[in-house]
Amino acid sequence: MASSLDALLRPRSVAVIGASRKRGTIAAEVFHNLLGTGFTGVVYPVNPHADVVQSVRAYPSVRAIPDAIDLAILVVPAAQVLAAVEECGEKGVRGIVVITAGFGETGAEGRALQARLLERVRHFGMRMVGPNCLGLLNADPAISLNATFAPTFPPYGNVAFSSQSGALGLAVLDYAKDLGVGISHFVSMGNKVDVSGNDLLEYWEADAATEVILLYLENLGNPTKFMEIARRVARAKPIIAVKSGRTEAGARAASSHTGSLAGLDVAVDALLGQAGVIRTDTIDELFDVAMLLANQPVPKGKRVAILTNAGGPGIMASDACESRGLVVTRLAEATEAALSEFLPAEASVKNPVDMIASATAASYERALAVLLADPAVDAVLVLFVTPIVTEATDVAGAIVRGAEGTAKTIATCFMGKHGVREAMSSLRQRSFPSYGFPEQAAAALARAARYGAWLGAPEGATPVFTDLAIDRAAAILADAHDRWLTPDEVGAVLGAYGVRTPRMAIAATADDAARYADELGYPLALKLASETITHKSDVGGVILGLASAAEVRAAFATVVDRLTALGRRSEMDGVLLQPMIAAGVETFIGATRDPEFGHLLAFGIGGVNVELWKDVVFRVAPIRDVDAQAMIDGIRARALLDGFRGAPPVDKPALVDALLRISQLVHDFPALAEIDLNPLVAHPRGAIAVDARIRVA
Repeated sequence: MASSLDALLRPRSVAVIGASRKRGTIAAEVFHNLLGTGFTGVVYPVNPHADVVQSVRAYPSVRAIPDAIDLAILVVPAAQVLAAVEECGEKGVRGIVVITAGFGETGAEGRALQARLLERVRHFGMRMVGPNCLGLLNADPAISLNATFAPTFPPYGNVAFSSQSGALGLAVLDYAKDLGVGISHFVSMGNKVDVSGNDLLEYWEADAATEVILLYLENLGNPTKFMEIARRVARAKPIIAVKSGRTEAGARAASSHTGSLAGLDVAVDALLGQAGVIRTDTIDELFDVAMLLANQPVPKGKRVAILTNAGGPGIMASDACESRGLVVTRLAEATEAALSEFLPAEASVKNPVDMIASATAASYERALAVLLADPAVDAVLVLFVTPIVTEATDVAGAIVRGAEGTAKTIATCFMGKHGVREAMSSLRQRSFPSYGFPEQAAAALARAARYGAWLGAPEGATPVFTDLAIDRAAAILADAHDRWLTPDEVGAVLGAYGVRTPRMAIAATADDAARYADELGYPLALKLASETITHKSDVGGVILGLASAAEVRAAFATVVDRLTALGRRSEMDGVLLQPMIAAGVETFIGATRDPEFGHLLAFGIGGVNVELWKDVVFRVAPIRDVDAQAMIDGIRARALLDGFRGAPPVDKPALVDALLRISQLVHDFPALAEIDLNPLVAHPRGAIAVDARIRVA
């Protein structure tokens, strides 16, 4: 089915507005590249001051071109862009690429100009890449479109790349060519005023030539839409991304446990993980993973066999694999026996398999075939260190032959100088990724295996709760603006959404506290009630195990004395009384609203040390049931939930249920800025939020 982006990536005719005769300028190089790479359509230079540009007849305006134009590349000063767009619209041009800078990236005046640019583009029903971009290309020989000013045109292949940085795009195209990574399309989005990363994901989802998608991201634009699209696309095609800005702290005030734990990069990690996007830390790693997944099947599991002719690199590879979550698997007895038949006695037939330095190309071929036949092996990492007796290119050929007919994942690592570059190039040309060091290969395999696990997991669903009293919660929240809810309001809102809380009473005086205590029954917990003091334990505002009215009165007085000593007595509104809850595992559920990503949900081990241990897993709301389960299974201290040192296991379904209900709550009420359930005490049957706070903004 035709797409509006076809005018950009599959045009039949291109006009370069501002095309220049002066080589070395951006305007000249864009036009030269279109000619030099053999664009299969027609190219028209537009220059009102020249009759001929680079041996091609030029036109004074796009309107003067006698034929229809699919795509216009604008390389004129910013002040002339709007007029050029107007001409393109009147001409019936369907797509434009604005390479010119000087728009939203320059300040208020540039943003105003950019807004007018978008309005004209939308008015004429055109699609636009840019402004302030490197351009785009389609390396398919049937199109051969290079509408960039980059000096490099990459080989054609199955990898599409979208970059929010033009300068990085220049380097990426060089890198792709050096590694032999074939590119289907490359798009430098610039300010992405019209065409966005989400648009490109949907385009590449339907593009049969694209099998792997690479993204360099500086921001996500519409994160919710991105997650929806990426989660769907990643089921069919791997998406690999580098996101800059990892260390930037969120701008929110961290007055809750959740807010203090959730930084900007936490949100990015959560969103990309939920969507099945493979995140890498560097461009190097991006291409390491791309080289693997563009050429090899996704690993079916994390069990790796290592084949080497040198013990040291084999040990390095083993450490690198295990430290990244892969398993250097135990080989079947039949596999070890088969290897022993042709390897020398000095060789090790256990994993990693060390064939020693005398290993020949024939040994590699035969040993690789044996390892691939082992049912306990999901992937094989082949290492080769150049000795004197064996040619690297011969080993490369042996690997290709040994892998014939397999559906398992193979990565290679060639170390040394003699013939290695040629061998690695030969392997890459034959769809076998090759790396310079074991750690690179292990990291790529690990990320690919995690992606495989995501593919193999159920997609899950968002449950529909039929027991919610949404109107009751709405009535409470309608009167709450820019404040923390009172304890009774918190209890009512959570109760409306089916989250269990203890019975409670709020007392303004010691006499009231004693009277309510007799009604609630003993033993009791007494907690400070205050609109301004959010962490009660920090000021000694929590006293547990009270067994009589006299003890309650004494505890009330103790809290008053402690706040008086701190000069904060006026901040005490009273106390909250609750029956003591049976011991269990203290967990934590929270939500905080990120200005870019929406609500982040958190789960971890709770109590007063939640910020110290930081054993917390985040997801972006709304979450599915599989997300909630993954959060619970993802904490480091999950053994506490499974029953540690004789303790009974807790009710994990109850924790999943609580997470999903809080997810529904923040989805229904976007004004909820922060929620802390800490501790949420998990028992063998059920879970109860012993302490909870909610802030409305």
